[in-house]
Amino acid sequence: MAAVVLVATRLLRGSGCWSGSRLRFGPSAYRRFSSGGAYANIPLSSPLPGVPKPVFASVDGQEKFETKVTTLDNGLHVASQNKFGQFCTVGILINSGSRYEAKYLSGIAHFLEKLAFSSTARFDSKDEILLTLEKHGGICDCQTSRDTTMYAVSADSKGLDTVVGLLADVVLQPRLTDEEVEMTRMAVQFELEDLNLRPDPEPLLTEMIHEAAYRENTVGLHRFCPTENIAKINREVLHSYLRNYYTPDRMVLAGVGVEHEHLVDCAQKYLLGVQPAWGSAEAVDVDRSVAQYTGGIAKLERDMSNVSLGPTPIPELTHIMVGLESCSFLEEDFIPFAVLNMMMGGGGSFSAGGPGKGMFSRLYLNVLNRHHWMYNATSYHHSYEDTGLLCIHASADPRQVREMVEIITKEFILMGGTVDTVELERAKTQLTSMLMMNLESRPVIFEDVGRQVLATRSRKLPHELCTLIRNVKPEDVKRVASKMLRGKPAVAALGDLTDLPTYEHIQTALSSKDGRLPRTYRLFR
Repeated sequence: MAAVVLVATRLLRGSGCWSGSRLRFGPSAYRRFSSGGAYANIPLSSPLPGVPKPVFASVDGQEKFETKVTTLDNGLHVASQNKFGQFCTVGILINSGSRYEAKYLSGIAHFLEKLAFSSTARFDSKDEILLTLEKHGGICDCQTSRDTTMYAVSADSKGLDTVVGLLADVVLQPRLTDEEVEMTRMAVQFELEDLNLRPDPEPLLTEMIHEAAYRENTVGLHRFCPTENIAKINREVLHSYLRNYYTPDRMVLAGVGVEHEHLVDCAQKYLLGVQPAWGSAEAVDVDRSVAQYTGGIAKLERDMSNVSLGPTPIPELTHIMVGLESCSFLEEDFIPFAVLNMMMGGGGSFSAGGPGKGMFSRLYLNVLNRHHWMYNATSYHHSYEDTGLLCIHASADPRQVREMVEIITKEFILMGGTVDTVELERAKTQLTSMLMMNLESRPVIFEDVGRQVLATRSRKLPHELCTLIRNVKPEDVKRVASKMLRGKPAVAALGDLTDLPTYEHIQTALSSKDGRLPRTYRLFR
C-alpha cells in the first residue's frame, strides 16, 4: 500500500523518473508537422499562408472526350478515344460474321475466330505472337458475332507501333496452315459438344430463337459451325471468304488510351498498301442482304433430367424463349426499346437479390415473385443494323410448360398497356447507371467506339445517350410495345415439350387483349 502511495505522489509532483516522461511530452517537444496546432487560428475556409496555390486540370466542355475519326486513302477508318492510364486497348473490327455466309459453308466465321493470332507471315507460331505481346504486358483476343469480327490487344501504350503491326499481320497475313486448320476442327468439335452438354441453355436458345425469327437469312444463319461442315472448311474456302469481307473499307482500327495522330501514323505504316495473303483481288461477291423477319418456331426435344448430376443436381426443366421483332440500333426507337427491356428485367430465381439484379423489374415482381415454380424469367434485347429482337426466356418444370407460356404472353400484352411513371424512371436510371459503369472499363469503351464507327462512321458520346434515355416518356414505351405486338412471334423450345402449346395458339394469345392461350379440351390425358 505504501509503495502505491509513493508512486502516486511522485506522479503528481513530477519528480524522479517521471520528470523525464513529463518533459518528453511537454510543449517544448511539440512536433511542428502535426496537424491542427501550427495554424490554430485559421479557419478551414481560408487558404493556408505560405502554401503555393494549387493548379487544377480543366476540361473545356466535352471536347476532351470526343472520339476522333480519320479515313485512310484505302477506305479504312481509324478511330481513337483518349483515356488516362499507362495501358491502351487497340483492335481491328470488321464487318464480317455469320450473317454474311449465305453463299458459303456455314461456320467460316466460327473457324476464323479459333484461327486468330496463329502463325502469320512475320510470326512462326502463336507462341511467338504471345511472347512479343508479353514484352509490352499485352494480352490478345478475337471474338465473332453475327455481324462483327473483332481482333483486340491490350498492352502498354509505349508498344503501340508493335501492337498495330502485329494486328495488321494477324488480320491480313495469316498462314492458315493445314496443321492449324486441323487443330481448329478439333476445337470447334469440342465447343459444339460442350454447347449441347452445358447446364446453361441460354447460348443454344439464343441460336434457336434467331433461327426461328429469321428463317434461313442473315442473322438467322448458324453462328456456330454445323457438325457436317467441320471437315469441309479448308484454306481455300477461308481465302474465298476473306477475299470478299476482309477489305479495308469494311474495317475500323480503334484505339482507347492512345494519341490519335500516333495511331493514324501506325495505320498508314502497316495497313496502307498491304498485300493480303489471299491476293489483291477486289471483293466481287459481297452479300448486302437486309434481314427479313419471318417469325416461326424452333423446337429441340431433349432429355434434361441428367444435365447436371451430383449431390444437388439441377431439376429437370423445360426452357422456352418467345420473341418479337423490335428495331435496329440505328433507329430512334432503339432507346425506348432498351428502356422497355430494362423495365422487364428479370433473372434467375436464385440471383434476383437486389435492385441492381432486377428485384423491382416486372418479370421479378409479376412472375418470379408470384409463381414459385418458375426457375427463370429474363428479358433480352438483340439489336443489329437492320433489325432487332426482344425476347423473354423462361424455365420451369415440364408439367407446367403451358402455364409458363401463358404467363410470358400475358407479360408481352402488358407491355402495350399503361406504364407507371415510377417504374419507368427506375428503368431509365438503371439503364443510365449500367451504361456509365460499363463505360468505365477500357475494353468496353474500345468495343463501343469500334462498333459505332463501323456502323455509322461516328460515335454518340455517353452524355448524348444519357440525354436520349432521360427523354423517353411513357407514351414512347407504349408506342414501341404496341408496334412490336402487331408482328408474328418467334419461339424457341428446349427440353420435354409434351405440353408445349402450338405455335398458332401462342400467336393467338399474343394477338388477344389479355394474353390468354385458347382453351383446349382432351378426352384422355
